[in-house]
Amino acid sequence: MTLAGRTLACTVSIAVLGASGFTWYEYRSLDDGMVKSGALDEARRHAPPHLDKSVNLLLIGLDSRKDMDGNDLPKQFVEDELHAGSSEIGGYNTNAMIVLHIPANGGKVSALSIPRDDYVQTVGADGKMHKIKEAYGIAKEAAEAKLAGKGLSKAVLERQSREAGRSATIQTVQSFLDIPIDHFAEVNLMGFYDIAKAVEPIQVCLNHPVDDPIVSRTATHEGGGTGLKLPAGISSLDAAQALSFVRQRHHLTNGDLDRTHRQQAFISSVEYRLKQQGILNDFGQMQKLFDVVKKDVVIDNEWNILDFAQQAPNLTGGNVEFNTLPITGFKTVGGQEVNTVNPDLIKKIVRQIFNHEPAPAAPATPADPGTEAAASPTPTPAPTATPSPSAAPKAVVDVNAAAGAGAAVTESKALAELGYQAGRIGDAPARTRATTVSYGSGAKADAQQLAARYGVIATPATGVAAGHIVVTLAATRTPSATASAPAGGAAPADPSTDPAAGLPMQGPAVKAGGIPCVD
Repeated sequence: MTLAGRTLACTVSIAVLGASGFTWYEYRSLDDGMVKSGALDEARRHAPPHLDKSVNLLLIGLDSRKDMDGNDLPKQFVEDELHAGSSEIGGYNTNAMIVLHIPANGGKVSALSIPRDDYVQTVGADGKMHKIKEAYGIAKEAAEAKLAGKGLSKAVLERQSREAGRSATIQTVQSFLDIPIDHFAEVNLMGFYDIAKAVEPIQVCLNHPVDDPIVSRTATHEGGGTGLKLPAGISSLDAAQALSFVRQRHHLTNGDLDRTHRQQAFISSVEYRLKQQGILNDFGQMQKLFDVVKKDVVIDNEWNILDFAQQAPNLTGGNVEFNTLPITGFKTVGGQEVNTVNPDLIKKIVRQIFNHEPAPAAPATPADPGTEAAASPTPTPAPTATPSPSAAPKAVVDVNAAAGAGAAVTESKALAELGYQAGRIGDAPARTRATTVSYGSGAKADAQQLAARYGVIATPATGVAAGHIVVTLAATRTPSATASAPAGGAAPADPSTDPAAGLPMQGPAVKAGGIPCVD
């Protein structure tokens, strides 16, 4: 939700500085009007070390119906126009978090979205396990309790306690991903709307039509439904519709996970429109967007915007790829459904995408005897399509897919190329929300290896035959990395240009530079 607004605000700010002959006076005029935060101070003292001179930006979308002084946002805006419920709903959850990784030597920018319901160890909050989105609100509430009785005005109390919330969010993300955060920006519900208003109409593309009717809401419960109704294909949205587009989670196969892809696609569409219409090169038009940034966005107090002007080519022109970090499933904690995650796998994925760890070797192609002697040394190859006679055959894999038997057939063929034996093909329930891997006796090792490809944990099951593995695929899972094309006909990602190629992400990547279609 606000992820889109926040990321857009940062991208727009950087892009205009790179595209315009910004004078020192103009820079000072912009910088003096920005709301600055010192929330990085504590986080930096506990940050993992930097391994190079790359830059990591954390972009925070705050689902708050309050302004920066703690006052309710206008009722006619929140309830009547946006259908977002009352100002008592939402609290101070960070319902959108994305890390932009800008390489030290330029090149493609990697953007990683963190699902808001990931169940993680918080840092800087109360130190307990919570949904990652809750670190902000927990720390803010604790800070308010400590500041109570000091005679602070409502506005000062609000601003100081929010600093604690920001610091906790930054520290929790740093710990979860094992990376340092260099800069951050935050925007709330009104901020996203104002930014969308400044650039409307905005084109988006849907794979399927949507109808998300509004249901009853109360003063304390958000209810559901945004009122969004759009056909499949490309639609032009005004600001209110844009907010509904990135907020919808009901009537989507994968709920919040699909909403994350909506947010990513929206950012790409806005950047594409700005570039196509020449707005990025029009200082007058861009200055209007800067005025919105001043009003609604909080940035860290060490963010020197001029230093980022040179990064503008990396953040525009379709040079950003969005991925969503994987979950392993769902469970209920304290009456709430949370996303389970594999923290070690998450850290490994981040290291690889940020080029701090070598990518896994691609499946090997049998060498030509006539040229084998001249071949250069290579790493130990991944399993080939045909195991050698001396190698024990891999387990039989039965594949069920929520996307239908066609997707199951495609995946089964892909796994066969990796040496697994093809088993039964079938459908999974349409609302299957997470990929699972279960196995019978004698197939544990193969099942664990296979589960790693999907970013899940393999589990034993008495109902699975000995020597067999059952893979049940959610509708938006990432296909296995193979030499053949994945479902949909797209060519496999090239590991030399795509650091996320072959990694178990939560659904397909969203690439900037156009109007990507999503669910």
